Parts: sequence; structure tokens; C-alpha cells
Amino acid sequence: MAQPSLPVSAVIRSKQDGGELKKASRDDYRKAKELEEARKAGTVPAEQDEEGRDINPHIPHYIASSPWYLGSVGPTLKHQRIPDEKVKVAAPITEWYKKGVTGNTATKFRKGACENCGAMTHQKKDCLERPRKIGAKYTGTDIAPDEHVNTAIGLDFEGKRDRWNGYDPNEYKAVVEEYSKLEQVKRLLKADKVQQADNAEFRERTAEEDAEVAEVKPDGDQVEDEDKYADDMEMPGTKVDSKQRITVRNLRIREDTAKYLLNLDPNSAYYDPKTRSMRENPLADQPVKASNVTFAGENVVRYSGETNKVAQSQLFAWEASEKGISLNLQADPTKAELLGKQYEEKRNEFKKTIERSVLDKYGGAEHLEAPPKEMLLAQTETFVQYSRRGEVLKGMDTVVVRSRYEEDVYNNNHTSVWGSYWENGNWGYKCCHSFVKMSYCTGMAGILAKKDKESGDTPLAVPEVLSNPVGTEEQQRKRKLSTSSSSSSSSSSSSSSSSSEESSSSEDEENTRKKKIKAAMKAQEEEEKEAKRLMAMDERKRPYNSMYTVKKLTDEEIEAYKMREIRADDPMASFVKKN
Repeated sequence: MAQPSLPVSAVIRSKQDGGELKKASRDDYRKAKELEEARKAGTVPAEQDEEGRDINPHIPHYIASSPWYLGSVGPTLKHQRIPDEKVKVAAPITEWYKKGVTGNTATKFRKGACENCGAMTHQKKDCLERPRKIGAKYTGTDIAPDEHVNTAIGLDFEGKRDRWNGYDPNEYKAVVEEYSKLEQVKRLLKADKVQQADNAEFRERTAEEDAEVAEVKPDGDQVEDEDKYADDMEMPGTKVDSKQRITVRNLRIREDTAKYLLNLDPNSAYYDPKTRSMRENPLADQPVKASNVTFAGENVVRYSGETNKVAQSQLFAWEASEKGISLNLQADPTKAELLGKQYEEKRNEFKKTIERSVLDKYGGAEHLEAPPKEMLLAQTETFVQYSRRGEVLKGMDTVVVRSRYEEDVYNNNHTSVWGSYWENGNWGYKCCHSFVKMSYCTGMAGILAKKDKESGDTPLAVPEVLSNPVGTEEQQRKRKLSTSSSSSSSSSSSSSSSSSEESSSSEDEENTRKKKIKAAMKAQEEEEKEAKRLMAMDERKRPYNSMYTVKKLTDEEIEAYKMREIRADDPMASFVKKN
């Protein structure tokens, strides 16, 4: 139910007059709710507005209630309707506007007219005439007539979309007169041909044609010449070529069963209703020669027997007729067959002549006389026996070419290939840790020298065995004899000095490791300071890629990072941070 909404001014005015606005009690709300439910059920008449029109009780409250600034006292829907002054009455469908010019032509230029043509109904920017070299404003001659000025017609929906609105039937008279003149000229031409011809039979035939053209229908219209558009006509279900008079019919006899009814399975052969064709066999599960199979698909008929040969002969006849040779396969099949054979013979002879000329010029006739590849590659004397797991038992396995580059080539006394070792973004040899390609292998001596150089210690003496781990076979044999002879003599002395050497070597290694860890911690501190300095800089002035390094961490660097790391569970963490 729509409640009256009063503006604030009306409420203040009522209070100043001594009146009081009563608030609705709970019983009033309950009664109003029951009344609304009764109106929705139809037991109570609907509520009416100020104009006496019923208000639908199912309209939502936010639509039925009017804004406070309208000052409506009773129920109303006036705020939901279009005002009467804004309602546009559509013009009837019969109304239209005039087009063209009025025919009134001025003798001199008028103020406000088009500067180009002199008409008063448009301006220069809207003029549709050809732009003049000197406009009518300055010449004052050849002023165009004014157009019809029409007011805007507010047509309704149908009037805007009526294709024949404003059509004048009298305009079609010009078209009728034009065609009647053409028919009259055709009759005069035929009459001249009849007079000039001496053959009486030709005169009779032309007279019959004139009589057919002059025949008049009961409604007054003349019978059109049926042969006029016969070449361009196509009957439904047929394909007509006007040049060759070819008609291909795909209609069926009414007594025959339709193709799409032979097999009602939707997954069977596809039937095209537009061309009425079913190329595949709808009864593929049944033999083709069965007595009950009457249709096995159009492809069976299309590609069986001498169908291809007849199609090629027909194509040859069409191509010959297009080139000016009078040839028709149906009217003169013998002539078409002879011409086809002659054409094929000359064509084959021409191909052979071209082939011989190419071979004489470039050579290579011996390759054409070679046996085919099937005969060349069918047999071989290579015998290979494989096991059940694919392993070669006898013979040589087929080598699979995996790369076009040489593989497993050890040059300059190396025992590994180039690229087998990588460090700090560089590739090298694994046997000597050398990063110079095609360098001579230094073996273990090169590795130790590199480590000593990195640690800063003096290089240790490397025995001959480590400097050249490979050597010759004679040297290896001498080494074995010398080691076997000296092992017995040095066994007694080695036991006494082994303990002292181990202890001294372990102490040296520990000292070296501590030095490396200390140097790594110092380097990490320098890196942190540099990182803080770069982060404090303006990002536009920061050098490119300045905080990105690629290298593999050593064991000492990892140990230094763990020693400098501050753990949250360490009770001395806050003290370390302060210091």
C-alpha cells in the first residue's frame, strides 16, 4: 500500500498551525498489512489513485511510494508515468515528405543563400552540386532552384521501416515505356530480316515467332519470350551449363526408397539434403552383390567400371569445344575417341622430347637406367643377431648418428673432452681444470697449482706421476716395478713416521681452513657494506646489474655465512646486533 509522503515544509507548517502528526501504532501497521494481503488475494477491491484508476496491489512498495518533494497526499502512480507534455504522437504511416526542387529559380543572389549554387535551402558546406570556380555569390548567374523544405515527421515504428513509404506508382510508367520501345525495335528488325530473306521457309518461321511475341494475355499483358532467359534458368535438382547444354539430374523416381531411409542409424553414411547426395555406403555391413542391396553409395557408381575413362573423355570434349573444335561426345563418340588417342600420343611424344633434350643438355641418363631403390636396399650381406633384450650378440650394431660434431676426441694428452668442467661461468677440461681450449694437459699438477694460487700458498712439489698421469706404457711398467721393490724396504720406516706426518698435515690443513674462513667473513662484510651503499643510492643512478653475481660458493664461504648468521633463538642475538 502506498503511504502518503509529505515534504519537510508541510510538516513544519502543520506544527506551526498547532497540529500534530500522529505516528502509526502497531495495530495500524497490522491492519494495513492485512488489508494489503486481502487486496493481493482479490477479496478486497484494489486501491485507486486520484484519477480513479486501480493500482495493482502486487507493485513493490519502492515503486508505488512517491518522493517526498512531489507532495502527494494519497496513493498515486503519477510519478511513474510520462507527463502529457512529453508524450509524442507518432505520425500516421501514410504521411511522407516531398523530395526534389520546387522549380522556383531566383534571378539574382539572395542574402543567406548557398555561396556555391545560390539556393536558399542549404549552406555551402551542405551543397551537393559540383564546386564552381566562381560561386553564385559573385557571379549572380545560374542560380539553382530551391528544394522542398520539410518539417521533421515523427513516424512510428512501422512507418520508419516501410520500404514502400513515399513510393510514387507513376514513376514505373517510364520503365514500362522503355521496355515497350525495345520490343517495338525488335519487331522492326525481324520484319526487315523477313523482307530481305528469299527463303520461304525462313519467312514462315519468323512469322510464327512474330505471332508468338504479339500474343496477348487475357489481362492485357504480353507473353514474354520464353527462350529469352532459357540459357540462364536452372530447374530445381538440375545443373545446367548454357554453353554446353549439359543437364545433370539428381532427382529420384518416386517409387524408389529415399537414400536416407535405407539406414536410420544417425552414425551411418552422411546424407546431404541440399544436393541430395550420399557418397558413402549406408549398408556397409552387407555385401555389395547382395540381392537386397539396391544402393551402395554414389562413390561406388562414380569410381567403378569405365566411369573415370568416360569422365576424362567428356572433359577432353569440353576443353576441345572451348578451344574452337566442334566436338560432342554424345553426338560423335568415334570422333572424340580418335581425337583423344591422337592427343595422348602427341602429348607423350612431346614429354619424351623434352626429357631427351634435358638429358642431352645436363646429362644423368645413367641414373635413370639404375634399378629401383627397392631392389637396391632390399638385400644386404651384413648379419646382426640380437637377444631378447635388444643386445647385439653377433655382428655390428647400426651406428646412430647423434651429432654432426666429433665426439670423445681427446687431444693434447687430455683424458676428458672440452666442456666436461664448469666453474664460475667458464667451461674447461675436467682432467686439469684448464679453461683454455686446445691447451696441453697438465694433469693433477695443474689442479694443485690452481688451488695453491687461489689460497696464496707456495706451490708444493708434485711428483712426476701426478704431472703426467697418463704417460707411455714403458713408463707405467717401470713405475709398477719401482713401487713393488721399494714397498718392502720402506714398510718398516713408514710405520714410525706415518703418525708424525699425519699430525703435521692435519694441523696445516686446519690453519689453512681457518685463514680461508676468516678471509671469507671479511669478504662478506665488504659485500654487505657495498650492498647497503647501493641500496641507499637513487635507483636511477644505480649501476646496471650491480647486485647480481653468479659463482659457486666454497665450503669456507658457507661456513663463514653460518658463523655470521644471527639466530632468533640465540640468547646473545640482541647483544650481537648492538655490537
